Amino acid sequence: MTTRPTALLIDFDGVLRRHDPAIAELVELRHGMEPGAILAAGLEWDRQLPAITGQIKRDEWLESIAEALGVDGSVVQEWDAYKGEIVPEVLRFVKDVRAAGMKVGLATNAMDDLGDILALHGLTKQFDAVANSSEISVHKPAPGFFRAACALIGAHPKQCLFIDDTDRNIRAARAAGLSAYRYTPGDDLSYARKALGI
Repeated sequence: MTTRPTALLIDFDGVLRRHDPAIAELVELRHGMEPGAILAAGLEWDRQLPAITGQIKRDEWLESIAEALGVDGSVVQEWDAYKGEIVPEVLRFVKDVRAAGMKVGLATNAMDDLGDILALHGLTKQFDAVANSSEISVHKPAPGFFRAACALIGAHPKQCLFIDDTDRNIRAARAAGLSAYRYTPGDDLSYARKALGI
């Protein structure tokens, strides 16, 4: 890192929000399904891509999962009712970065209901901007996603620190000119704090 970043872009799922897989598995077991089957079907690329680029709504994505698995739509809706938990230390980090006078943007591959999810978790006012792939019609790790995210917080890529939990996205962010740091569960973000000078 040659220059100190002055703005932060941070991922949602896997960084700020976590899911307990046991909760989803209980739903699947209750309906005689293999644990992880619903998520695996949902993440199939030809099903996920239209949802995270705004071509279809979340409800349509859920319906397509039910159809693929041959189960009633109510089963997938029950699975989807669990919206995860916010990681307290990551939220504290976000608040500290903003308190230090730096802009923070949420930069995530998400669906059309992201605003509702942020409201559910009390996060609506925690970001200066939200780069949601389904709204900007381009997803990580495409270079256009990072350009759009930086533009939304009014920063040049070289001014931004990007935090994500996926190596591919980290590499893509660096290729786009951002500084990037890979988050792993339990990380105290001390390196990221040092990088931002807070």
